[in-house]
Amino acid sequence: MRNLLAFDLGASNGRAILGQLENGKLTMRELHRFENNFVEMNGVYYWDLPNLYSQLKQGFLAFKQANVGDLDCFGIDTWGVDYGLLDRNGHLLGNPRAYRYSVDADMDAASQIVDFPTLFSRTGIAQLNFNTVYQLYCRKRQNDVALEQAEKLLMMPDLLGYFLTGEMKSEYTNVTTSMLYNPTTRDWDWESIRSLGIPEHIFTEIDQAGTLRGQLRPELAEELGINQANFAAVGTHDTASAVAAIPGSGSFAFCSSGTWSLFGVETDVPILTPEVRDANFANEGTIQGGFRPLKNIMGLWLIQECRRDWIKAGTKYSWDEIVQEAKKAEPLRSIIDPDYSEFFAGGNMVKKIQKFCADSNQPVPETVGQIARCIYESLALKYRWALERLEEIKGQCIDTLNIVGGGIQNKLLNQMVADSINRPVITGPVEGAAIGNLLAQAMALGDIKDIDELRQIVRNSETVETYQPNHTEDWDKGYQRLLTF
Repeated sequence: MRNLLAFDLGASNGRAILGQLENGKLTMRELHRFENNFVEMNGVYYWDLPNLYSQLKQGFLAFKQANVGDLDCFGIDTWGVDYGLLDRNGHLLGNPRAYRYSVDADMDAASQIVDFPTLFSRTGIAQLNFNTVYQLYCRKRQNDVALEQAEKLLMMPDLLGYFLTGEMKSEYTNVTTSMLYNPTTRDWDWESIRSLGIPEHIFTEIDQAGTLRGQLRPELAEELGINQANFAAVGTHDTASAVAAIPGSGSFAFCSSGTWSLFGVETDVPILTPEVRDANFANEGTIQGGFRPLKNIMGLWLIQECRRDWIKAGTKYSWDEIVQEAKKAEPLRSIIDPDYSEFFAGGNMVKKIQKFCADSNQPVPETVGQIARCIYESLALKYRWALERLEEIKGQCIDTLNIVGGGIQNKLLNQMVADSINRPVITGPVEGAAIGNLLAQAMALGDIKDIDELRQIVRNSETVETYQPNHTEDWDKGYQRLLTF
């Protein structure tokens, strides 16, 4: 039996999850959970890296306390695009900036030098103001001292892995989110890097998910009282790990549902057509070295921010209470475009949604139930839009949608999605990113040979739920309204 430890960090929380693989079946147990929030200082948003590092150490201590023997391997996955800078001594040059700091002005300035069609043709990545390439160009415009002094850049999971092991490499799936990777040359996009004046020497060697990358530092192992466990490059982008854990077959689309909804399909090669570019889809990496043409949809961030507004106003609704209120509200009364630019920044989300509805001559949602239902139904309709674009891209009908991640705990939303897209929705597993992380470790150790065997283990280990569609004409009318925005 293998003892594996997945550190699965999202933009709002993180977990340390023990996975034990035996006889083709994976069992899991959460050992440690912690909050993760960006912090504003002097107008800049940062991630609290010392705290994250400390929480990873707490995860190792929780493994030791589980008393299950030696740790065979560990891996780290996080959100994409964000990174840290290291000086020539390997020391951190300040806390990493958070992608929520990004603004369109930096993207627009970079586009004056390398326009979006050119960047897309080189990288296959959608135009989003928080892409790593735009974050770095922002620092270039600011004459940022940290960038000038930087010796190396590491994406967030690789950065944390470096502090645990001393190994500096960049894993493929997270690198692809940066808009700095060329899927044709299978290397960093040196042409754009040079054109934008980003220092070339900061970029490290790229390795693949499912390979070993060093061991826990001996002094750290001694401090924690555990063995020098192997460290594996997993699908370090959490969506790549989550998609790897989808037990789907046939012609299916996937949606990794959380703060963001990552909606796409898997392909062996990137799709770099003008149609994909104009729909603002991205070709992100899979753990098997292929690609995920997908759309970033502003997911449960919308309701998360509304809940923060309600808490500030003095009422702390549970997620179940919000869903129950939504069930009572009138269906398809008000619809928003979840990807409206004003919704990206945090704060005053309730008022932003109300203003969108007022400006588009719709009934303004007032109650918790009306606002929540507006968000859930709008997401379900946006999923239909994304699904139709994917069918055009693939030139083939998509039969089912597989949704993974924490968002599948909202059964009301799952049914709304099935009703909206008018085809079955299969949900599960909820811990998709952690499962993909754990099984990529097993792949690195030689226990799993390929993605097909990995997904068979998921089918052996996890139960899924199917939602049959109850499509009505009202959903078609709602979709037509969405298309007008």
